[in-house]
Amino acid sequence: MKNTLLIIIGLTIGLNATFTRSTAGVVVDSSTNLQWQDDYSDNSNAIKSSDWEMAISYCENLTLDGGSWRLPNITEIFSLVDATKKIPAIDSAFTNTKSATATNDAYWSSTSQDVDKTKAWISKFDYGSTNYDSKTNTHFIRCVR
Repeated sequence: MKNTLLIIIGLTIGLNATFTRSTAGVVVDSSTNLQWQDDYSDNSNAIKSSDWEMAISYCENLTLDGGSWRLPNITEIFSLVDATKKIPAIDSAFTNTKSATATNDAYWSSTSQDVDKTKAWISKFDYGSTNYDSKTNTHFIRCVR
């Protein structure tokens, strides 16, 4: 049920989204006014990956374009899914995205799983799916502000 609700929310938001990329490596969603990290020059231009706690810390300490970043919740990260696309199922304004070609292609959200707080929700940009995983595992990070 929760997955279905997330899909409906994501599709509703995604249908109205217009993404633009700044020269600072930030992608802005005009429908939510959220700004998304798409520059990983602080990590040798490789998309940052870590466990969940380090992902939260990474976003809180990110100085890209003036700082004030955080790890997105599951609804926010899932709002980036473009259901009309696949591998990657994300707008082309995002030039740095791992999808099904990666062995560990999910992105962390800040949302813990309701029943088991040792797990958090993740979103994939292969076909646009969500799931949850142990917070000690490693996944990619995309910060938001």
